[in-house]
Amino acid sequence: MEWGIRTKMTRSKVINGLKPVLFTLPAMIPFILFWLAPLLYVLYLSLTEWDFMSPDKTFVGLQNYADLFSNPAFYKALRVTVLFCAGSVLPVISIGLGLALLMNRKLGGSALYQALLFSPWVTPTVAVSIVWSWIYEPDVGLANTVLNFLGLEPIGWLQDPKWALTGVLLVTIWKSVGWAMIFYLVALRNVPSDLLEAGELDGASALQKFFRITLPLISPTTLFLFVVQIIQALQAYDQINVLTQGGPSGSTRTLLYLYYQSAFESFQIGEASTVAVVLVFICMLLSVFSLGVSKRTTHYQ
Repeated sequence: MEWGIRTKMTRSKVINGLKPVLFTLPAMIPFILFWLAPLLYVLYLSLTEWDFMSPDKTFVGLQNYADLFSNPAFYKALRVTVLFCAGSVLPVISIGLGLALLMNRKLGGSALYQALLFSPWVTPTVAVSIVWSWIYEPDVGLANTVLNFLGLEPIGWLQDPKWALTGVLLVTIWKSVGWAMIFYLVALRNVPSDLLEAGELDGASALQKFFRITLPLISPTTLFLFVVQIIQALQAYDQINVLTQGGPSGSTRTLLYLYYQSAFESFQIGEASTVAVVLVFICMLLSVFSLGVSKRTTHYQ
């Protein structure tokens, strides 16, 4: 009798332990099939040498990683990636916040301005990049026409290695600021007005209210935008491919574009998979760093 009771209790514990697994199974199946399994396969490919055509894959161990970390092109692409992330994420967040503060004043026609500022985000990146390639055209493009009108020397926006990355960054920032503005606008409207009124009664200036009340309360939105923009910057491909194809002289070749060239131009799948694994590792490090910073700087209402 006692043995039967213990058996029933054991079964009950097993069933209760399996319930969370059963509830998460519908979400875990797509995660395993479409993320974890491909990631493990890419990790395996990074240990092989394969030309994408041959049915056989030659196992080379860590040789691809040794070759990658001794390749100057990798470090140049890593430098471009860091510059692209810093040059796109920080301006998008700061300009988006500035536009949101402006639109939050409920100016006349603000809804129209919000729609116009947000429209580049919903426009396909390829279409936007094609239009900007016309703007950057060295002889008859709008950008150099404006510079000539101002009495300045024309710039080889996409032809000069010194300016090519700046040209791509301008397109990226222009496309994303409206999206960041919408998120900040919602966050600003959720800031409790009684806290702002209390700060005003205490004699706080507009800047003091912004830095001590508003900015801490919208910090979750800032964290979200920072993480998402970092990921999008690491995944930037369309505008680079349309505008510069990673050139000139590799000045706009990010790690993702290096992966594309290794995989689909040189057909070095092992080398390309190695770049992909490094890129995933960088994303993981940035995610851990963001979560660590958020524990100290993010304030939830």
